[in-house]
Amino acid sequence: MGVRETAIRPLYRFYENRLLATLDRDRLPRHIGVIHDGHRRYARSEGLPDYQASYRVGMKKFVEFLHWSDDLEIPAVTCWLLSKENLARPDEELDPYYEVLMELFEEIPNALSGANVGVRFIGSLDLLPPDLQKSAKRLEERMPHGDRRVTIALAYGGRQEIVDAVKDLVAKLATDGTDDVAGRIDADGIAANLYTADLPDPDLVIRTSGEARLSGFLLWQSAYAEYAFVDVYWPAFRHIDFLRSLRDFTRRTRRYGK
Repeated sequence: MGVRETAIRPLYRFYENRLLATLDRDRLPRHIGVIHDGHRRYARSEGLPDYQASYRVGMKKFVEFLHWSDDLEIPAVTCWLLSKENLARPDEELDPYYEVLMELFEEIPNALSGANVGVRFIGSLDLLPPDLQKSAKRLEERMPHGDRRVTIALAYGGRQEIVDAVKDLVAKLATDGTDDVAGRIDADGIAANLYTADLPDPDLVIRTSGEARLSGFLLWQSAYAEYAFVDVYWPAFRHIDFLRSLRDFTRRTRRYGK
């Protein structure tokens, strides 16, 4: 830690405690979605030797974020760690990230030991390398249930989720012998077949790195969510950035499209 960081640390802690003290716990979101963006740009800005170094910083931050959410008893968080579109990147970029993800999945049970949290994955996991699929499955098996839910989106695309939901709904209607399949497809039926059908829709979506778009994240579920677009890259995301996002959320009047 540098001289400047040491000097401002007490101020940072004071501000952090003030945010926590003034946070309206009764108005906190039930479900937070997070787009963890900016790893590669962070690596370039910090002069790191490679992207994998940045990925490791980001995944350490991810574990911290899970603790922050658990401390505030947020019932559900959904974290987008890899998009389906990302799979088009060259192997020399993806393989180091896959390695870091597998390290993360092995670490999470120990890191969250004692926390009442269950973990589940969503997305087109069949498109991922077998070793990564096995690592994700092991994590689900080690943390199957909990009062609070962590959902990890891997090889995930919002449009693909809606397509899969419609396909599943049509298949169920056909199996039931429904004559007018098209007439039975409605919003409730599609919602009931989404990957996150057992979760409330996200109240708040946080995206780091200064990008102000969803990029397909939870397209259906986020129709009435509030958004927090944070300027810092994900590896540099701080507790006070999280608390500010929550504070701003609690001060908003939600209109649900009205």
